[in-house]
Amino acid sequence: MADMEELKAQILDLCMTSRKPQLYLKDMHKKIKDAKPREIKNAANALVRDGKLEYWSSGSSTMYAAKGRGQSEEKD
Repeated sequence: MADMEELKAQILDLCMTSRKPQLYLKDMHKKIKDAKPREIKNAANALVRDGKLEYWSSGSSTMYAAKGRGQSEEKD
């Protein structure tokens, strides 16, 4: 079992440095091999509650994005 704070830091770093602005949980699991998928999901949801990540939905699936990095549906 991975340390929750360390895992949250790895997820946040991955979301900030990834080429893709939004990531699926499976994308996170491919990069963070020392954690179980459920641990990654719990840590990512905790980051959403903390306001560091946000959910992004394409309409058919939900992804995670760093706050302000996800593609916005609104065009100014």
